[in-house]
Amino acid sequence: MPDHVSHETVRGGDVADGMQDDAAARATAHDGMTDGGMAMSGESAGSTVASAPVTDELDGSPLLADVLGDALPKLEIFHDKLMREGEPRGLIGPRDVAIVWERHILNSAAVVPFIRETTRNERYKTVADIGSGGGFPGLVAAACLPDHRFTLIEPMERRVEWLDECVREMGLKNVEVVRARSEEIIARIRKRDGLYPFAVATCRAVAPMTKLSGWTLPLLKSHGRLVALKGRSAQAEIDKAAKEIAKRGGVRPRVVEAEVGPGLEPTHVVLVDKR
Repeated sequence: MPDHVSHETVRGGDVADGMQDDAAARATAHDGMTDGGMAMSGESAGSTVASAPVTDELDGSPLLADVLGDALPKLEIFHDKLMREGEPRGLIGPRDVAIVWERHILNSAAVVPFIRETTRNERYKTVADIGSGGGFPGLVAAACLPDHRFTLIEPMERRVEWLDECVREMGLKNVEVVRARSEEIIARIRKRDGLYPFAVATCRAVAPMTKLSGWTLPLLKSHGRLVALKGRSAQAEIDKAAKEIAKRGGVRPRVVEAEVGPGLEPTHVVLVDKR
């Protein structure tokens, strides 16, 4: 991964704007599901016309190795699984299938330089990914940062099953998947119930900052950082949530641009430091 911290917007708008949140995208994908778990075509459930296999626009591009480096083999496994199962299992929308690399994997990898910058001098490089869903950005960041410990926090059982499958198939040794809500993890940290505050909290399109600050900032140690992938409304969200951010110990909330890849639209990242 490149160390530079700079630019996001993806194909006509930010991922967060296009999806609103991962849950909405997954719900959309489920609208056409059969009982057998396969997506129905827009024409007819009984249609015998075979559709052409969809390929990703960035398949085979040298850009992938340039951006993802040593993480590429593991992320190719993740990409292949998303292409096969992502839409039928309601993890990505039907319009995302041809742009999985850009919209989901490269977009998620944009958080990596910010995580690396935050943990540079930390002995314990721990990351909590909130509302991990399909694995964005948690699984992607974990593949890119094998020297960090990731805890993927997801309350829904079917998504936890997906995450566990991905961790196993990708061979990720630095990831723990926890079925819980963020509030439950916060309570355990406060009780010192086998958990300690994290150096970094990440998320993508989970909730507006008015809610997100309460779900993430209490997870962080002093001088930790929230790294949240957001859409074009990021600054407005920060302005609206200013009091809540401060109440939770957050300081210096700001929006920065993060590079997705050469020639691709940049994305917006919200950074909030913990006092």
